Amino acid sequence: MSDKKLPTPDAVQEPRGVSRRSFLGTGAVTGAVLAGATALGAGTFTRESWAAAAKEAKSKVHVGPGELDEYYGFWSGGHQGEVRVLGVPSMRELMRIPVFNVDSATGWGLTNESKRILGDSAKYQNGDCHHPHISMTDGKYDGKYLFINDKANSRVARIRLDIMKCDKILTVPNVQAIHGLRLQKVPHTKYVFANGEFVIPHPNDGSTFDLQDKNSFTMFNAIDAEKMEMAFQVIVDGNLDNTDADYTGKYAASTCYNSEKAYDLGGMMRNERDWVVVYNIPRIEAAIKAGKFITLDGSKVPVVDGRKVNGKDSEFTRYIPVPKNPHGLNTSSDGKYFIANGKLSPTVSMIAIDRLDDLFNDRYKDPREVIVAEPELGLGPLHTTFDGRGNAYTTLFIDSQVVKWNMEEAVRAYKGEKVNYIKQKLDVQYQPGHNHASLTETSEADGKWLVVLCKFSKDRFLPTGPLHPENDQLIDISGEEMKLVHDGPAFAEPHDCILARRDQIKTQKIWSRNDPFFAGTVELAKKDGINLETDNKVIRDGNQVRVYMTSMAPAYGLTEFTVKQGNEVTVTITNIDQIEDVSHGFVMTNHGVSMEISPQQTSSITFIADKAGLHWYYCSWFCHALHMEMVGRMLVEKA
Repeated sequence: MSDKKLPTPDAVQEPRGVSRRSFLGTGAVTGAVLAGATALGAGTFTRESWAAAAKEAKSKVHVGPGELDEYYGFWSGGHQGEVRVLGVPSMRELMRIPVFNVDSATGWGLTNESKRILGDSAKYQNGDCHHPHISMTDGKYDGKYLFINDKANSRVARIRLDIMKCDKILTVPNVQAIHGLRLQKVPHTKYVFANGEFVIPHPNDGSTFDLQDKNSFTMFNAIDAEKMEMAFQVIVDGNLDNTDADYTGKYAASTCYNSEKAYDLGGMMRNERDWVVVYNIPRIEAAIKAGKFITLDGSKVPVVDGRKVNGKDSEFTRYIPVPKNPHGLNTSSDGKYFIANGKLSPTVSMIAIDRLDDLFNDRYKDPREVIVAEPELGLGPLHTTFDGRGNAYTTLFIDSQVVKWNMEEAVRAYKGEKVNYIKQKLDVQYQPGHNHASLTETSEADGKWLVVLCKFSKDRFLPTGPLHPENDQLIDISGEEMKLVHDGPAFAEPHDCILARRDQIKTQKIWSRNDPFFAGTVELAKKDGINLETDNKVIRDGNQVRVYMTSMAPAYGLTEFTVKQGNEVTVTITNIDQIEDVSHGFVMTNHGVSMEISPQQTSSITFIADKAGLHWYYCSWFCHALHMEMVGRMLVEKA
């Protein structure tokens, strides 16, 4: 290390035109550690303390060869329409799970099994994933499912975490753009709560485009998590943004950023306040059970009206005014608060969940009496996460910072006590959106790691042309001070993530032959009299040809089959290897045909043999020393 003087805390805050980039340079595990350590005004580091802090941070984040990460991280794939699996703290990408996209590596969107799951929505080849969340039992992750939304096409998908494959997709009726998504925490994840964002007319048939009409609205949606069917919908006032649920199973809440029901930027910011909508789930369930609901636009989903009428509250909802255009809605891990993040206000609003019974029983003259604090944190607060020790961490989009603050001290300050609830502000690069601490959405929040998903990376990484990666940053929050320890480029706005302990996720090493994922294909084979584990046969049925074969490294059970030009060909392959990690592939050259077949899995794909001639097929997943020789031929005779 040179004898060059280290930057002072003033330099970190760049008051004299010194950019944080020139200070931090390219090493996040050196300058960033220093930035975190000096943000409290501790003074200039000695070279020895600087080196010690850097060494400590590196040792915590390093996961050596052959070692396993402590956490699974599930990242939304943003505009790719997928879910990405990372190990934390290494931030190594482990797997990608295609959901709303087409993926040639696995054949998702191409195979018959995936098309059955996509259903009618298979016609959409894009997705916009935002919020991944893991199912819970008694406020703790149970590792059964992960749910993810598609804002672009108003869908919600479910991923089985034992196989890390999507097994159900639901298109939510009567709404446009599913944005905020969270899960019921206790007693278990019975419901997936999902916000419809945009106000639309009902029926939306072109007869009117007036957003101010009483029949123009959006809805809060509840989905049965096991059946992946709609449970109910609640009509609300204004657009809906983010949502979360409490630790009793009784309440959920959503932020609203367009109470004006406007269609332009200026109109959406006209009101001085918007609101948080709180939903009383038992009251909604009771009304539906009693048949007190309507249906809309040909859908059979029960709908209740949660809007105010002539200033009178609905029995199902309460509207709590908060500063304009709130964004994130987060439940504190101690179960005490819904926290609405101000976005256009420097504050967040802390709603005491234990006051909501009195609110719904009309014991308050002003609904804002349930707000117990509105701490001022900085410019552009978007999302808040928690460490389980009473501290909250909020992203400041405009300030490009994460602020650590103490919740109970914020409540005391709101009552007039002189107390500094802000504990630290840490620069991030740049303009952070979501953040997520380890286990923060559960009662087991452990306060070890914090991921901050930054929208911009600027010159943080090697240049990649006009389109830049984003920057996912990992922060050590285990001590009194936050320490930034890792930068990771990310593509196409991952948006949000969630972290679970590795022992909470139990995965299969090879497929079970009776897995429901490919049960439909097994049933079709039975009708053809096929034993999928032993038979290598061709079934001809008019213009349809069904080719059944096994695969075992390094050969297919059929190395040649003949069809007529124009035949509809379905190739079904069962991988009879029983050794984990020996996946096979099937690619038919020049036909847009590709799929993965992992050990003990059955996969099928259908295509038209429209080109007369010889066409090779080959294994696309390297499985053996003779992998290149694992091939076969389709002979297409002229029609």
